[in-house]
Amino acid sequence: MKIRKASDCNHFWEGLTKAIKGESIQHSIAGSIFVGKGWLVLINQVRRKNPLIHCITNDVVTNFTANGLLAVGAAPVMTANHEEVAEVAKTADGLLLNTGTLTPYQYEGMRLAARSANENDTPIVLDPVAVGATTYRTRVVRELLKEIKVDVIRGNGGEIAALIGMHSDMHGVEGKSDQPPEILAEKAANVWRTMVCVTGEVDAVSDGENTYLIKNGHSWLSRVVGTGCLLGAIVSAYIAAKENNADILRSVPEALSHYGIAAEDAFARAKEDGIGTFQQRFLDALGFINNDHTYERANIEQV
Repeated sequence: MKIRKASDCNHFWEGLTKAIKGESIQHSIAGSIFVGKGWLVLINQVRRKNPLIHCITNDVVTNFTANGLLAVGAAPVMTANHEEVAEVAKTADGLLLNTGTLTPYQYEGMRLAARSANENDTPIVLDPVAVGATTYRTRVVRELLKEIKVDVIRGNGGEIAALIGMHSDMHGVEGKSDQPPEILAEKAANVWRTMVCVTGEVDAVSDGENTYLIKNGHSWLSRVVGTGCLLGAIVSAYIAAKENNADILRSVPEALSHYGIAAEDAFARAKEDGIGTFQQRFLDALGFINNDHTYERANIEQV
């Protein structure tokens, strides 16, 4: 774990000393409240709770997303069937909406599921894949956001910029913005009144008031189809595992940090073999992730 402000050092050493003694203490990490040596505890909560995540996602990544959720200890269910989505969303612990291969039928399924989720307090993560690339996607996702309440929006810089009417550079599903990710995340959070996660070389998370940068990860993630989409599902699992509503601000940075550390571990084991092996090792690493090695390596900074 990297302490990013000098004023946090005393809290850090106090927390570390007590953690070594096996004691529990809340301390400040770059201005945010986490818990002792076990501050990255949500992965254990995910595995203990085994949250059911209802994924209405794109055809390209369904298998990878399901396996990734299983790796971290969650349970996936994949359906956009109009006859059952409302019932599934009601019983699920989290709902992921991913627009990667969006069709009018799937969009209507998302609306039905999201209404049910809102009625039953099921948290929703929206991954607006390729918004900004076409007029249709941009329009219907904005309409969806006006109709339903989502707990987190996760996208790349181009997608998030397009959602708030800023310039974006889209190349298919890949997107960039000339704005720093922390600025984009904060602006989008205030526009849509929800937590926003902008992912890229450096990730940013903001609820409009509190903004964090997460600097774990590896560039090879961008060379495997579906890693961004899977991240949305992992975020959903972490949110579903939180113990109270206040934990959501901690859940998302932790999910991103764990995900990035898993990518670092996967690269270390696959760099001599290539991208195909990296994909396999990445799923392995998600399954092996634990507090013992994430505590020292988590790189989360409040800005």
